Amino acid sequence: MNIQPLADRVLVRPMAAETTTASGIIIPDSAKEKPLRGAVLAVGQGTKDEQMVLKAGDEVLYGKYAGTEIEVDNEKLLIMRQSDVLAVIK
Repeated sequence: MNIQPLADRVLVRPMAAETTTASGIIIPDSAKEKPLRGAVLAVGQGTKDEQMVLKAGDEVLYGKYAGTEIEVDNEKLLIMRQSDVLAVIK
């Protein structure tokens, strides 16, 4: 993959949405919510006003409507600003 985000943007691979509930009920594709968790694949250099604190490999939580969806090699990815990321999961 040859995508390098610019400025304060990050490239995120969304994690798969849950397919069953705790009680074992299967959720159909039409009722699944957009995943809010993903893995950072690449990061930009940051800006003079905002230092890049995320790094490739971080697992993050992001807002429901964050980012722009793109398709690379038949895989759906998100490009979003670092400020759209809510937390890093450790």
